Amino acid sequence: MTKLRLLCIAYAIVLLGAASLNYVPGLTDAEGRAFGIFALDIYDDLLHLASAVWALTAALLSHRAARTFLLLFGTLYLADGLLGLATGSGYLDLGILNYGIQDLPLGFKVLANLPHIALGGIALAAALLDGRRTRLA
Repeated sequence: MTKLRLLCIAYAIVLLGAASLNYVPGLTDAEGRAFGIFALDIYDDLLHLASAVWALTAALLSHRAARTFLLLFGTLYLADGLLGLATGSGYLDLGILNYGIQDLPLGFKVLANLPHIALGGIALAAALLDGRRTRLA
């Protein structure tokens, strides 16, 4: 199994974990925020679950499917995280449409969007670096 396929399996595990955060006792505060930061709702849970299934499917199919997943997922999640950092709302969960631009402290926006920025950035970098290595070989 290639490194990209293994990375997709890791992403599936992480995304399943994100989808389950609201359902683990003690991880949410009185306002329903996971770790006091992430206000996850059913749309977020479904997004994370669908992304996990996509990642696992790509890992099981082929190296090319894994690279395609990482490229597309990375682009979508990185852009969502950057939009969230700038506006306080992302687009993948329709937050920008439902809540618009939110006036939140910068530190909070960084913490709230860092997972999407990190997941997206790592996925995109892995896919692009693999493609470069393949073309040069």
